[in-house]
Amino acid sequence: MATTNDLKNGLVLNLDGQLWTVVSFQHVKPGKGGAFVRTTLKNVLSGKVVDRTFNAGTKVETANVDKRAMTFLYREGAEFVFMDADTYDQVHVPAETVGDGANYLLDSMEVVVAVHDGTPLYLELPTSVELVITHTDPGVQGDRATGGTKPATLETGAEIAVPLFVSTGEKVKVDTRDGRYLGRVNS
Repeated sequence: MATTNDLKNGLVLNLDGQLWTVVSFQHVKPGKGGAFVRTTLKNVLSGKVVDRTFNAGTKVETANVDKRAMTFLYREGAEFVFMDADTYDQVHVPAETVGDGANYLLDSMEVVVAVHDGTPLYLELPTSVELVITHTDPGVQGDRATGGTKPATLETGAEIAVPLFVSTGEKVKVDTRDGRYLGRVNS
């Protein structure tokens, strides 16, 4: 248990049986009435964001979320198998928990897995990854002046938009948060 005075960004709260991460908070002391804390909370599992206000000093239940460094091993059906870097235990994470992160996972990639009571909650991937383009159509001469983009398929099977000058077999840097092309990588 903690009070609203102990809130900080990233803290995970257990409210009404659901886990919520504190995105932002603000202590407010109006001229009239009691102080309160205005928070923005994000549901850990669904991603839903809500604003909630607590009276100052209110007790809130915190959830113990363990973030562990793990290595991606392989995909087994609808689950992804990770190995704990410290204990060498293998953890099976459902595809729903991995979500869009599956588009950027490569074998032996280091990620952070957040676990609560033995249940994996979410993955934290590196902000950018380097992936090889397995297929993209060649750019047509004369198109380069427009600064346009074309679809490209990555080695993970994900599809992103790349500039026209990028070709099949090149290694590119991709933002894992939104799938944006960040540039070519010189091998």
